[in-house]
Amino acid sequence: MHQLLHDIALCIIAAWALGVAAQFLRQPVILAYLIGGFALGPSGFSLVHGQESVATISELGLIFLLFMIGLEIDLKKIVSAGSAILVTAASQILAGCALGVACFWLLGFPLTGGKWDALYLGIAAALSSTVIIVKVLYDKRELDTLPGRVTLGLLVLQDLFVILFLAVQPSLDDLQASALLLSLLRVIALVATALVASRFLLPPLFRSVARLPELVLVGAIAWCFIVGELAAQLQLSREMGALIAGVSISTFPYALDVTAKVTSLRDFFVTLFFVGLGMTIPVPDGPLILWAAAFASFVIVSRIALTFTPLYFLKTGLRASLLPAINLSQVSEFSLVVLALGLEKNQVTPESKGMVSFAFVVLATLSTFAMMKSDRLTRAAIPWLKRAGLRDLDEAPATATDDGGHGANARILLIGFFRTASSLLEELRRTRQALLGDVAVVDFNPQVHATLRERGVKVVYGDISQPETLLHAGVGRAEILVCTIPDTLLKGTTNLKLLRHLRELNPAAKIVMVAEVLSEVPALYAAGADYVSVARLDEAADLCEVLQAADCDLLDEKRARLDVRLANRAEVLP
Repeated sequence: MHQLLHDIALCIIAAWALGVAAQFLRQPVILAYLIGGFALGPSGFSLVHGQESVATISELGLIFLLFMIGLEIDLKKIVSAGSAILVTAASQILAGCALGVACFWLLGFPLTGGKWDALYLGIAAALSSTVIIVKVLYDKRELDTLPGRVTLGLLVLQDLFVILFLAVQPSLDDLQASALLLSLLRVIALVATALVASRFLLPPLFRSVARLPELVLVGAIAWCFIVGELAAQLQLSREMGALIAGVSISTFPYALDVTAKVTSLRDFFVTLFFVGLGMTIPVPDGPLILWAAAFASFVIVSRIALTFTPLYFLKTGLRASLLPAINLSQVSEFSLVVLALGLEKNQVTPESKGMVSFAFVVLATLSTFAMMKSDRLTRAAIPWLKRAGLRDLDEAPATATDDGGHGANARILLIGFFRTASSLLEELRRTRQALLGDVAVVDFNPQVHATLRERGVKVVYGDISQPETLLHAGVGRAEILVCTIPDTLLKGTTNLKLLRHLRELNPAAKIVMVAEVLSEVPALYAAGADYVSVARLDEAADLCEVLQAADCDLLDEKRARLDVRLANRAEVLP
């Protein structure tokens, strides 16, 4: 017992120290945990001796991790997902898995005789890291962009794919129709039982203890282990039971509170899980490095080919097709989980698991840098893709509402399009219909491009950070140029740089810019802006009126006036 506590203490201390270092270096903390486990384990300094005990404790982390993933899966969003996500998921996940199995089998990895290395490697190569991707997209404020939504949709569908694999996994050594059918029936029974209980039994129970937070926490954990044990009784994995337990209560009002309460407990055990996983990584000799490099290369090439291609043919544009492919180009922490389960059941060899673990470390580092520089990478790649014969949305056939390749010929140009520009167009539609006819938009969001064309608004597809795009869009002929996008959302440029390009292309136009920081206002005026909008001042004035209305007990009237303004708005970006 004392040795176990000593080993756990070393794991947590190493994870914390290296996690702090990873934070400073802007690397994923999972990478730090794996390196910490490698250093503590037999391949490193052999400081931890009771690895089996730590592995047992860390298995709890895996159960909590899958429970939390289940809580965060929103089935309603998947059902309502667009064709871009569903078609791309079929290509990236199913075709990627099949291609991976075939590739690794041809490379000599077993697929029969009780060893399923090729299958596990194909599945591992088809999954991407939710933790890394969400963290980087959040930091870049790209979760709500079209490429961000496509990326997240694919991640959710990857998680559902893993659920199906976990259902089949116990029957891999006896892949008969009857065995598969029996496994399917067991999964259906488990899912049905969990959903019925979460629909009729759990809500009143949780409501009855809602005022006692500790009972909410214990109840959530109890539910996780109840479904896990039921899965074990049905000869399914406890991990799968934990995932289904999370999914079954993910849409209920208390799911958010459960997530918040379980997170800290999960993080402790998940830390031990990845540290324990790091202990199993072998010393990287020549063959391991070569195989890991081959696996990593397959992941990158297959991800770009099988994600970019369907998005391109769905006419999302070169940029919106490339970005999800770049975002997904790494190995998932779920891949490590799948390989760990396969090794536990003696269905894969330790060499395969070590290869994927090493590739995870390499790709976690490379993909983080690639995602941070994704805009620069896409700008560099798009000209080459065009030279190869691929067409972007700016080369689409002309319509009555676009430029036909010769500029928008509009008196007013909106440079970039996001929520503020969306509201501006709606206000013009309501109050300045004549002026709306003089407006054109320049932006590279394919959904915005399609919606504006449907509504009869002139639109030019292009990257506003490029002077060639601005020239092509007709900036030199416009009378009024308006940019409503703050620096934190601009890609590849800033308002100051953009203003200088606009002023150089059109010295006579009236130019309206925006500023988030007050110190930017004088610099924009000095660079040639005719007016600088500071949205925070208008928001502050509105909130001041709200406070006054609340103080005078007139908040209902203030809200009623806002409701009138919000009624029947048909904005491009809701």
